[in-house]
Amino acid sequence: MADASFDNAPPDLPAEGTSRRHQMFPVLSEDDIARMQRFGQVLHFGRGERLFAAGEPSPGMFVVLKGELAVTQRDGLGHVVPVVTHRRGEFSAEVGQLSARPSLVDGHAQADVDALLIAPEQLRALIIAEADLGERIVRALILRRVALIEAGASGPVLIGQPQSAGVIRLQGFLNRNGQPHHVMDISRDADAAALLEQYSAGAADMLAVCPNGSVLLNPTEGELARCIGMVDTADHDELFDVIVVGAGPAGLATAVYAASEGLHVLVLDCRAYGGQAGASARIENYLGFPTGISGQALAGRAFVQAQKFGAELLIPAQAKSLDCSYKASDGELRLELTDGRHLRARTAVVASGARYRRPDVPRLAEFEGRGVWYWASALEAKMCSQTEVALVGGGNSAGQAAVFLSQHAAKVNMLVRGPSLAASMSRYLIDRIDAASNIELLPHTELASLQGDPGTGLTSIGWRNREKGIEQQAAIRNVFLFVGADPETEWLTNCGVAIDAHGFVLTGDKVASHDPAHTTAPLETSIPGLFAVGDVRSGSVKRVGGAIGEGAAAVAMIHQNLAAMNGNKTAA
Repeated sequence: MADASFDNAPPDLPAEGTSRRHQMFPVLSEDDIARMQRFGQVLHFGRGERLFAAGEPSPGMFVVLKGELAVTQRDGLGHVVPVVTHRRGEFSAEVGQLSARPSLVDGHAQADVDALLIAPEQLRALIIAEADLGERIVRALILRRVALIEAGASGPVLIGQPQSAGVIRLQGFLNRNGQPHHVMDISRDADAAALLEQYSAGAADMLAVCPNGSVLLNPTEGELARCIGMVDTADHDELFDVIVVGAGPAGLATAVYAASEGLHVLVLDCRAYGGQAGASARIENYLGFPTGISGQALAGRAFVQAQKFGAELLIPAQAKSLDCSYKASDGELRLELTDGRHLRARTAVVASGARYRRPDVPRLAEFEGRGVWYWASALEAKMCSQTEVALVGGGNSAGQAAVFLSQHAAKVNMLVRGPSLAASMSRYLIDRIDAASNIELLPHTELASLQGDPGTGLTSIGWRNREKGIEQQAAIRNVFLFVGADPETEWLTNCGVAIDAHGFVLTGDKVASHDPAHTTAPLETSIPGLFAVGDVRSGSVKRVGGAIGEGAAAVAMIHQNLAAMNGNKTAA
């Protein structure tokens, strides 16, 4: 399923004779159960007793030893759908149980049940200690999450017009975070329309109904995340070895390698894991994936890996400011979040990436989310089916989006400011664009105007040929913008981190350390112990492979920094 965060989910081909369902719901052998005993405790539940509930923190994975455990899906409107009944040797869990996230399903003892409860921390230990067993468990956890997303019978219910700005915005947020949900169309469902009316909402409004029954009118992403339990509200007073700001490929690579080497890691992102790469329809030049992989699938796997090794993740959570003043005295960096929480770390990694630039076009803000888009997922592609669209930009992300949209839209008008795509796009994408009969490349061209009503959306656009000075109008209701990027570095201003003329973070020999006695590592900023990787770093190659390489390389430098800090404390 294209919208699922773990699409193409199984990391390996199924074993011969093994169906997807058998991988999703494997039956453990007696030897498997014996090996798992040391990681959990046996609990007894009477008939009808609840083991876990949708929307509430899950205690972990239950391995059924005796009896029957019935698992059902439930949405906020009370609709219940059976999922599976577990018997001896079967277990209940999905990806969320790796990090104690709220359950997405309900579980009740259908008969008296004896079950081995394996808490999240012990589940991660089991997966690492028992590699072959752990591989089967992780594959099952991923496939179950994918199945829940595809079924759309659990999680929040979005009620409104499917193509309204609010519904599309929240659908995109939930899709990119791998959260099951479904949409009720008020034009086709009388009960949905009646509920909207009950809350005095207009036709352009929308409701979100959470699994616990709470109803939100036109919520923000953060409000919805809190309602469904996505947001971690703990204080996190502990001292982390490393905090990673940004969960794109670079940040996730840092998290996976650092956590796998025993460091205490926290990762946060204000939107979703995957960053800009998560919006890539297909990445074909990343090593090891000869047939390509979607950015969301690649990010989804990395997200699971980071949890597997014990990295803590806060999504959505936004960095407000970084305080470096404590670094010289007690070796700490202190990060304030926009929700008022404060975090402490011995080192930190700036992986906050870059956001697509907003061109200087009148009324642009009026149509964002109403015909103007900064990404191209299956959700937007569906809206563009058999219509004419425009895409602005000439980089690899623009090329991937153009090829993807050409499979759905009747025509893709590709606007680029330069004479061709050769200076900024990989050859394989240029060849693919040339071969697509419904992609028209418009060189020396820029977006000039937007027309329509903000309530109903974009109706037409104008573009201008910069060489000839000719402007053309077209009845286009969807335009996709991939026009360069500005670094996400506002939260660093309090720290005095050295940046280049465009705002990207300087590292290595390009900066002088604030500590004259400190030798700056290649990915280290002007602040000792603060590193920068990926798109936010000045001079980075702006490719997924490069970002992942930098994220991994930073871990060795973090180890060196921590060792030096420990040595200084010992000497003192």
